[in-house]
Amino acid sequence: MTLAEAAAEADALAQAGDERSLAQLRSQWDEEIEAGARDADYRVRAQAYRAIAQFRFRQKLQLLRRGLEDDSPAARGSALIALEGLSRAHPGDVNSFRPLLHDLAARDPNAAVRRLAVVCLRNGTAQRDTIQLLDGIADSDEEEAELRKTARSVWALLVKKSRAK
Repeated sequence: MTLAEAAAEADALAQAGDERSLAQLRSQWDEEIEAGARDADYRVRAQAYRAIAQFRFRQKLQLLRRGLEDDSPAARGSALIALEGLSRAHPGDVNSFRPLLHDLAARDPNAAVRRLAVVCLRNGTAQRDTIQLLDGIADSDEEEAELRKTARSVWALLVKKSRAK
């Protein structure tokens, strides 16, 4: 079984609520995920970061930081997708990565990575600095249309969250 196949199985177990089987699968694949995240091939690293979310491997959040700082846009994107998935029920995950997410959203050379960083910010708490950053991106004529649209959408959601307090 490959890591991708194991990750798909883990995702199915998580969706079915079979925590015991999921925990067993995590223990079997723990070292492979760690090794994959350190592999020289960006495709292997990207798969390892995706697997963290599919395994619901909250103990590997700090490994995602490595992915967010990776040289490869594919690996950064996979780490962002994993963080977004894990943070849906845990806004603290986004909050702990907020400065790095701000940097990715504002300055990453890859447009898709920037959009994914903006999407991740949606799952965090509505903090003023994030709202201002998103408003600036959304209003900038220098940004691509899809990034501006995503930033505006997440900005509106966070403003609504901040007013609901």
